[in-house]
Amino acid sequence: MKYSNSYLISIQYLGFRFHGWQKQKNVMSLHEMVDKTLGFVFKNKDFKTLGSSRTDSKVSANTYFFQLFTNELLEEKEFLKSFNFNAPSDLKVLTLKNISKPFNIIQSPKLKEYHYYFSHGTKNHPFSAALLVGFQDTLDIELMQKGAKLFEGTHYFNKYCTEPSENTVFKRDILSCVIEKNTILTANFFPETSYVLKVRGVGFLRYQIRLMMGVLVELGKHNISLDFIINSLKEDNDRKFLRTIAPGSGLQLYDIKFD
Repeated sequence: MKYSNSYLISIQYLGFRFHGWQKQKNVMSLHEMVDKTLGFVFKNKDFKTLGSSRTDSKVSANTYFFQLFTNELLEEKEFLKSFNFNAPSDLKVLTLKNISKPFNIIQSPKLKEYHYYFSHGTKNHPFSAALLVGFQDTLDIELMQKGAKLFEGTHYFNKYCTEPSENTVFKRDILSCVIEKNTILTANFFPETSYVLKVRGVGFLRYQIRLMMGVLVELGKHNISLDFIINSLKEDNDRKFLRTIAPGSGLQLYDIKFD
């Protein structure tokens, strides 16, 4: 079916109770919840939605985009009011923009910034679980910061993905990768000191950020060396998949910018 109008919509969501963006049988996904909410907004009139990318189970988004196709003419203020009234409390629409020229949200080049929030040394307050992973081992943060910088540049990430297809491109560019003290997410039940891994790039493989974080945690425990990371990113690496995948709840899609 052809639709007369196309809109680019940005949302925020807490991913802790969702099984990622993509619709799946017998579990709740963000895509299903968005379409359910739009069903109330449009009173079951025809529409179609496409997400900008997949996200993993329990992963949150500070900024996520989807494309809406509809025959309705929408006014931003009224749409935002209606969507947010009908959406659950862990999902919020931010902006709506009419797209006048041909645009494909999946194929359009986009720059993404991911954050991974974590602490170490002690178990956190249970309220932190949805946003911040507490590694109970003591981690060498300074060494992890050195390790994070090694991911910057062009490397081969075939060890940092799961279930690749025959056409998967493993050569990827990481524009920046740093670990800093967390001053972005704050709460009185968070530990006094926490950290955030910030990664910026154009495209990421399935579980890539969580596998990178897993390696950095092993580095922080002194189970591996900086040379392990260097060798894992070479074109002639051993191609064996990494075993340590950091929990999804600490990961957040922080921002997306389209060309």
